[in-house]
Formats: sequence, C-alpha cells, structure tokens
Amino acid sequence: MTARTVRFGLIGCGLMGREFASVCARWLHIEAPFARPEIVAVCDTSDAARGWFTDRVPTVAQSTDDYRALLANPGVEAVYCALPHNLHEQVYLDIIAAGKHFLGEKPFGIDKPANDRIMAAIRARPDVFVRCSSEFPFFPGAQEIVKAIRAEAFGRIIEVEAGFLHASDLDPTKVINWKRMIRFNGAYGCLGDLGMHVLHIPLRAGWVPQRIVAKLSKIVKDRPDGKGGTAPCETWDNGTILGEVDTPDGPFPITLHTKRIAPGETNTWFLRVIGTRKSMEFSTKFPKTLKVMDYTPGGEQAWRHIDLGYKGAYPSITGGIFEFGFADSFQQMWAAYLDELVHGPGGMTQPFGCVTPEETAQSHDILTAALDSYG
Repeated sequence: MTARTVRFGLIGCGLMGREFASVCARWLHIEAPFARPEIVAVCDTSDAARGWFTDRVPTVAQSTDDYRALLANPGVEAVYCALPHNLHEQVYLDIIAAGKHFLGEKPFGIDKPANDRIMAAIRARPDVFVRCSSEFPFFPGAQEIVKAIRAEAFGRIIEVEAGFLHASDLDPTKVINWKRMIRFNGAYGCLGDLGMHVLHIPLRAGWVPQRIVAKLSKIVKDRPDGKGGTAPCETWDNGTILGEVDTPDGPFPITLHTKRIAPGETNTWFLRVIGTRKSMEFSTKFPKTLKVMDYTPGGEQAWRHIDLGYKGAYPSITGGIFEFGFADSFQQMWAAYLDELVHGPGGMTQPFGCVTPEETAQSHDILTAALDSYG
C-alpha cells in the first residue's frame, strides 16, 4: 500500500513544533503507514526559530513570519498550530476559513467565548478536519485502560482520579513566562494549560463531571522579569477539580489534578480507575508498569504490576521488549490524526482518536465551572 503524503504547514516553531519535525523525520518508525506527514512550510515571528527548520528539515519550501502567507500556499493541505492561548481564536478561525485541516494545541481558545466562536466556525466548515493535541493517552498503559473502559470491564465505577503534574515552577528564581500572564494564558491558568490532557480519556468514556468544586492555588506570587526586576504571577499555579459523574448505577466522584508546582514530578501524567470488578492505574512516572486488580465476590484483593514493554496503538519497528516514551506517544497521536484524516472517524484502523472539537468545548464548560466555583 502506498502511503498518502499529507503536506503540513507549521504555525509556531517552538518546542512542540520541533517535536513535530522529529515525528516527521522518523515516520519510518511506523509500520505499514497509510499516510505520512511532510512539513513544507513554517511560520514564526522569530527568524531564529524558523531557521532551525530551514537548516534541518529539507522539505521546507516556505519560511514566513506571516501565517496568512502560509495559509495562502496551495501546497499546504493541513496545519499544526502550536501558539500561546491568546492567539488560538483568530489563527484557528483563519485556518478554518482557508479550508486547511489542522491539529491545534489545547485549550482551543483562551476562554469559553473564544472556544464558542471556534466551534461555530468548525460547524460551518464540515469539510475541514480538526482535532486537538493530547499525546499522553497514547502510552501503552493508558491504552490498556481505554480498552478496559470500552469493554465495560470495571463493573460499577467507584471513583476516578487523573492528573498532570509538573515541578519546573517550584524554583522561585525561574524567570516569568507567558503562562504566568492572564493576557496570554487566560484566567484558567494551569487548568487551561494542562486540563485537556487530564480530561481526554474521561470525556471519551462519557465521564463528564457535574456539581464541580475547584481548589486553586497561587504559590509563587512574583518572579524575576528577566530585566532586573520582578513581575506578578497572575495565573493559578495548581488546581484540583472535584466533581461527580452521573451514571445509571449512580454517581461516582472524579478528581482532576493540574499542577505546575508539584515537588518531585517532571511531566507526570496519570489515570486511576477504581471499580467493583476491576481497578487499573497507570502513570508516566513508571512508563512500563500497569497496575491491575481483578476482583470476584469473596475473592482475593491483590494488585498485579504488569510490565508492558513497547506496544502502541499503531504497530512500529520497535521490539516489544523495549521502553515507550514521550516522543513515541507524540508520534502515535500523529498517527491517529492522520488515520482519521485519511479514513474518516468510522474507518480508523484502531478506535482511539485525538481530542475532538466537541471535547474541547466540554473541557471549557468544566474549566469555566471550576473557576466560577472558586469565586
């Protein structure tokens, strides 16, 4: 089978843009690909950022500081947009209006009104395929939990806990960045920056929290501004959302953690599902280990620790005895995006897809309710 080439424009040449370039360069890692991504155009206001791509990615034919010029390029079929939250609304609207498919970074708008306008534009252009980035659910352990959810293996759900934890902002001497400024990151703070990763699997499972209460913290009040002074930190450092999910069996509690000051944690994503028949837990802190407990009435209650090895949603050249990491999950997410773009939502070669626009709208409802609950 000949893989279809999907030619991408990249808007935002920072950290995640470079990760996408790495994904494209090693696409041969995916076995029997049905499509392959190719970066042909890049856009950033920084000459140096664009230069990284023009120096290292030979397929790049257009380098511009004006994203509208990139969108006018007929050789660009799809776009990866990795920009700060305040830029999502206008740029996403322009991408849609240009008729380009795209994968955008979360939270799909700086606030709910911005997301509402993005959603209206998406509904008006059903010919444009749009998804949101969230790579951690593509770790093998997370995928095993997804399979158990789909098989309704947990019995009655007792509780769910999910989180995304960072520790890099524990250092109070770290120079302030845009994620500490409401005009760039929005009033959500850490909730908007991390929340879609935490909500991806729960929302896909239909576990939409109701009766929401949030506990929010501003821990470091001021940071160096990089110019010899200090600047106030306006956004929330840590947030925990408490809610209930209504089911035919009755409600169960769900706890969602989004923290940028979590001592000892470096980019830790986790999910814990406790049920009457099965319980499962996975964390990227221990990427090979899946914790599982199966229970029958009157039987033994014992957690098993299973070594998973390398087993992604999409087959790859890596042997199952090796370990899976962030770069692998990011590539698996891109394989899911291309799978759905090429084959349609009902024709994917495996059933777990990227975050849908509708799920971003659900996340905004939840995050807005969380802020409102805190007052």
